[in-house]
Amino acid sequence: MSDHRVINSRLPRLDAPVKATGRAVFIDDMSFPNMLHAAMLQSPLPHARILKIDTSRAERLPGVKAVITSKDAGLVRYGVSPARYDETVFCHDRVRYVGDEIAAVAAVDKETAEEAVGLIKVDFEELPAVLTIEEAMAEGAPQLHAEYPRNLSAEVHQEFGNVAEALKTCDLTKTTTFKNKRQDGAFLEPPGCIAVFDLDGRLTLHSSTQSPHYVQRTLAMVLGLPVGKVRVVKPYVGGGFGIKAAVNTGELTACLLARKTGKPVKFIYSREQVFMLCRARHQFVHRMTTGVKKDGTLLALQHECYLDGGAYSSFGIATVYYAGSLLGGPYKLPNMKYDGWRVYTNKPTCGAQRGHGGVAARAAWEQQLDTIAEELGIDPIELRLKNMMQAGDVTCNDLNMSSLGMKECIEAVRNASGWASKKGKLPRGKGIGMACGFFVSGAGYPIYRSDTYHCTATVKLAEDGGAVQVYSASAEIGQGSDTAFGMIAAEALGVPLDCVRVISGDTDFGVDLGAYSSRQTLMTGHAVKEAAEEVKRQVLEALADELKVPAADMDIKEGRIVFKNGLVDYSGIRSRYIKEHRGWSDSPQEDALTFREASRIAYLAKGTIVGTGKYKPPALGGTFKGAAVGTSPAYGCSAQVAEVEVDLETGKIVIEKMTDAHDCGRAINRTSVEGQMEGSLAMGMGEALFEEVKFDDRGRVINCDLAEYKLVTALDMPPVETIIVESDEPNGPFGAKEVGEGAIMPTIPAILNAVYDATGLRIHELPLTSERVHAALKARGIKQ
Repeated sequence: MSDHRVINSRLPRLDAPVKATGRAVFIDDMSFPNMLHAAMLQSPLPHARILKIDTSRAERLPGVKAVITSKDAGLVRYGVSPARYDETVFCHDRVRYVGDEIAAVAAVDKETAEEAVGLIKVDFEELPAVLTIEEAMAEGAPQLHAEYPRNLSAEVHQEFGNVAEALKTCDLTKTTTFKNKRQDGAFLEPPGCIAVFDLDGRLTLHSSTQSPHYVQRTLAMVLGLPVGKVRVVKPYVGGGFGIKAAVNTGELTACLLARKTGKPVKFIYSREQVFMLCRARHQFVHRMTTGVKKDGTLLALQHECYLDGGAYSSFGIATVYYAGSLLGGPYKLPNMKYDGWRVYTNKPTCGAQRGHGGVAARAAWEQQLDTIAEELGIDPIELRLKNMMQAGDVTCNDLNMSSLGMKECIEAVRNASGWASKKGKLPRGKGIGMACGFFVSGAGYPIYRSDTYHCTATVKLAEDGGAVQVYSASAEIGQGSDTAFGMIAAEALGVPLDCVRVISGDTDFGVDLGAYSSRQTLMTGHAVKEAAEEVKRQVLEALADELKVPAADMDIKEGRIVFKNGLVDYSGIRSRYIKEHRGWSDSPQEDALTFREASRIAYLAKGTIVGTGKYKPPALGGTFKGAAVGTSPAYGCSAQVAEVEVDLETGKIVIEKMTDAHDCGRAINRTSVEGQMEGSLAMGMGEALFEEVKFDDRGRVINCDLAEYKLVTALDMPPVETIIVESDEPNGPFGAKEVGEGAIMPTIPAILNAVYDATGLRIHELPLTSERVHAALKARGIKQ
């Protein structure tokens, strides 16, 4: 039984009523008086030199209010990481992929804007394009960016221990190559925004972003505005998954057009444009060699990885590091060598998607560990338990396991799935497999070099008493963060959740780096807890002065003042409160002093009661190049068991059941934790079985809608048993840490290992479509 009054329970989400009734306002629901609509001209070619842009016909079209190109936008370089600023708002010399932005129009309605875009004439000199990693890295290949030779956006070379020497001492080594495919985030709501300049030259951007802070900074930099004159406000958001974690061209375009026209400008991406914007999962090619002793002890991992990054860098410099660093845990691995190359190609830019950089790497290695276990005659679960780290351990690349419930996760799924009675005992065509996962609870450092706090929070009490307002610049994007922060504030303050209102997603409320890298519960939760505790301190201090009782002898629980050393006469406070509210029908009648009365007394004594909180991690990681990527104040971990049936005639895979255990440190809202686990699992299933962004030989996406881009639906979802493991993270608020992204990590390899158990096939390329599995079955002569 939990000792907590609010957290670790199953309270309804704060946003449930407005979403369930259709009252939640998303960006496409919003409008302003005299608002214009924007459309963008995007390149039809994957690689070409721009010779001339003629906008005259578009400018003459009735209803058009402005047309802009690079001449208007300027050539300020921007991106995600300052180390790789390689984008401008519009192309000025070359286009580098189908969809690269060239110009934009603002008009009285969307249809007129789109018609005007069609009237802009661009003369191109087509250039040779590189559409694969191999083409881009070939000798003499066309270069996308002159400052990055060999089309290398970034490369990483790290070694911990001595891998070559360790491999010589191994009893078994295994080398495999694994390839995934580029995926799309496939959120329900395409990105969109409305830009408004006021008469004082202040910009407000309403945007469906998951990182208002980073968008604010980029807008200020590119538009040449003081950051204090830029405000970013996030309405309700229909999913992000990493793709909305940085500024997009649509946001910059709307702001430029709003400044030029003096009117609000709205831009909403179409679904086709979402696929051209991309910024989602890279295609990875992993080559791994793992060495072990005959008893299964892991000794060394040698790892090479190539990433197809698309035309620009985006998050890619971090992605290529994450692809290697996150394999440092959760197993004891004394020697690890990683070489990674992120390659520019003439395709839409890839970025950060759920499980940033680590999903394909984890799939490759967890599948390889199963192969090793089989060759050694060791149960896959036992191999993992033998090599598992414990709380307090530090990885070879300096990641600190401040808590780690990995062993408990493995044992939980083993027992709940009936592993012992099924592994190796199922009929032909049926299989069971498992895998583990590991991910950060927030990146240890901001994207830009700074000593900034990663988040701040403000908790304010209503002057009349009783109501609690939490202000945060954090990003609620559907994951339930507002509810988590409300529950943390309520728990810390000692009041019921229905006393708390959370107002978030506005850069005017402070600093918050946003919803990425599974950071908000731990980091923003810390700031909210600190702010609420400061408010509680002020209320108890005011009561102490009023009642002549030491503040240490009082507490607040469930909205009532608790006196630790016997009854205290508070009748004077109640009398004052009732006199102030004569004629009111809800005067306190409880046989205890209420928080409403106490907070009113605090206001009368001190004025408005406000508490502030802040959080940034301590110094983390090592001193080697790239040591910051992969660091975190805590790490979440998970284990999953997949049970599948494979039709040996057609290759069709049906997932029959998934058992999922995740160590979230301490569940703030147990229902929300389970929802995140199930959502991650569903995305992992899609990547394992269906999802692939496909291109023709001209670099055009050929399945750029949600009919042809195949996703998991409710009909595909199996029964899922979710098991919450709580390791009580010492660096987390009330012991909490991540669940948002790490829960996707084991899904793909668990399915891969189950398919092997069912068919005897090790398939090293995703997705596991019926066609791919059928071809593999046929090649091996495996029949029903």
